Amino acid sequence: MKVNINQLERKLGYTFQDKDLLLQALTHSSFAYENHGRDAANNEVLEFLGDSVLGFIVADFLYSRYPDLTEGELSKLKSSAASTSALYSFAKKLKLEKHIRLGKGEEKSGGRNKKTILAGTFEAVIAALYLEGGLENTRNFLHPLLLPLFNKIDVEKFAVNNFKSALQEYLQQEKLPAPIYKTVTTKGPDHRRVFVVEVFSEKARLAEARGLSKKDAEQKAAQKALKFLWGRKVKALTNDTFLVKKNHD
Repeated sequence: MKVNINQLERKLGYTFQDKDLLLQALTHSSFAYENHGRDAANNEVLEFLGDSVLGFIVADFLYSRYPDLTEGELSKLKSSAASTSALYSFAKKLKLEKHIRLGKGEEKSGGRNKKTILAGTFEAVIAALYLEGGLENTRNFLHPLLLPLFNKIDVEKFAVNNFKSALQEYLQQEKLPAPIYKTVTTKGPDHRRVFVVEVFSEKARLAEARGLSKKDAEQKAAQKALKFLWGRKVKALTNDTFLVKKNHD
């Protein structure tokens, strides 16, 4: 599959002088190995750098936008923006699935739409943009993606939490045993594997859910358990996080 570099550059708002750097960011290890051998350049190291660059820009954005929040509250907001689900949604907005270079095996297994691959490629693209375009160009690209996510949040009224963390905290407060997640079954072909997970508090079964990864299924199970325990729905922000109304004395 031929990568349309120019099309992607228009979405990034930046024209690369070193096209090979952007191409490397789009190269999954499966493609590199199949075409050039084990030591060929792929996007794994760029993904590592991109994770840190993204984390810094998100932290700076949140610190400036919400100066009165605590460190713990800012950390939860940052986690929601840097989660695999959020990065996957950013990647889909860029249509990165059309530009990733995958090996034949990964292509056949549905890798072009796997959350982890798209999220990792997005981080690698961020690293490439940072390395050549610098921090300001990277920030200018990321901020329009972050704004819609955080415009949903009235921090005076709502806090952000992670479903699994919230369930752990609730059970702890109620002096109940910590949640235990068990994978019941896995179904479907390799490229569309579905995990079925149950969550227990000691021997009490709280909920069951399914997802395209164990982590995803566990988050959904925690979400269902919270809905059952609280007797109400929670307002989801991403697949991993939700908004909860603050208690004001």
